[in-house]
Amino acid sequence: MKKSIILMIFVSLVFLAQAQKIKLVSGNLTFLKGEKAINLQYYYDNVKVGDMDESNYIKKKVTEYNAKEPGKGDKWLENWKNDRKTRYEPKFEELFNKYLEEVNTKAKEGDATAQYTLLIKTKMIEPGFNVGVVRRSAKIDVEVEISAAGSPENKLAELTIFDVPGADAMGFDFDSGERISEAYAKLGKALAKYIIKNTVK
Repeated sequence: MKKSIILMIFVSLVFLAQAQKIKLVSGNLTFLKGEKAINLQYYYDNVKVGDMDESNYIKKKVTEYNAKEPGKGDKWLENWKNDRKTRYEPKFEELFNKYLEEVNTKAKEGDATAQYTLLIKTKMIEPGFNVGVVRRSAKIDVEVEISAAGSPENKLAELTIFDVPGADAMGFDFDSGERISEAYAKLGKALAKYIIKNTVK
C-alpha cells in the first residue's frame, strides 16, 4: 500500500513538472524588461469545464448535490464561484510574484501605476478527482493578453498555455477547489519564468 502511494505521488510530480505548454501567439515580451509593476485582470466568460459549457456543468452539479442533500448543491455553487477570488487568483499571484522577485517586478490586480495589463483568460477547467486510491489531477487552459494599461484593444503580446496541471504533491487534494488552485499556482510559476527568460536572459 505504501509503495503504491509513493508511486502515485512520483507520477503526479513528474506530470506536474512536464505538462504545461506555453506558446507565444503574437508580439513579444521585450517591452516588459525593466518594468517594476504589472496590472492583473482575470476573465472567465465562456469557460469550459471539461467538455461542457460551464452553465451546463453548474446545472448538473447543483442538481446532483441537491438530490443527495437539500441545499448542498447551492453551497457547492457558492464555493465554485467564490474560489476564483479566494483561491485561484491568490495562488496565481503568490507564485507569479515569488518568481518575478528575481527581476524586482510586482504584479497585482488593480495596479493603477502599471504601464501594462496582463489579462488571464481561463478557457477550460478540468476539475479532476481524488477518491483515495484513484485520482486525476486538475488541469486548466488559459490565454494571456498583454496590453498597454487602459487600452485593452492595443494588444502587445498574446500567449496560450495549455494543460497546466494541478494537484497537491502529498495527495490530500480531495476538494476540487484545492486541485484547481494548485493549477493556478503552477500557471503563476511557469508564466513568470517564461517572462523572465524572454525579457532578461
